[in-house]
Amino acid sequence: MSMTDPVADLLTRIRNACMEKHDKVEVPASRLKANIVKVLKEEGYIKNFRIVRDEVGHVALKIYLKYDDNGASVIRGIKRVSKPGVRKYTGIADVPKVLGGVGTTILSTSKGVLASQKAAQNKVGGEILCEVW
Repeated sequence: MSMTDPVADLLTRIRNACMEKHDKVEVPASRLKANIVKVLKEEGYIKNFRIVRDEVGHVALKIYLKYDDNGASVIRGIKRVSKPGVRKYTGIADVPKVLGGVGTTILSTSKGVLASQKAAQNKVGGEILCEVW
């Protein structure tokens, strides 16, 4: 199976694992995915993540999911915005607010992968990778 959009795959695996109430989910690692997951942790959407290597030497991200006191996933929704066919870019002034500011937009900027608030502080725009709420 060829992977045309590894980021969409990452988000889908996280979404599915949350719906099934899994404690953790493992995805093939890449630098971009690790950076996205790091932002999810900084923004409080996941408990933690580790970079692990299997017997064959493949590197994977082990993502520890987070649930509230009622057992509901902290990630209510996660959506790919920019796709390989249709890239979506934004200037710093036009970063879209997710659910009126309740959610987070994750951008790939010249200063790395950042949450929209950090991108604003750094005064950089970039490619809109995904939205989380």
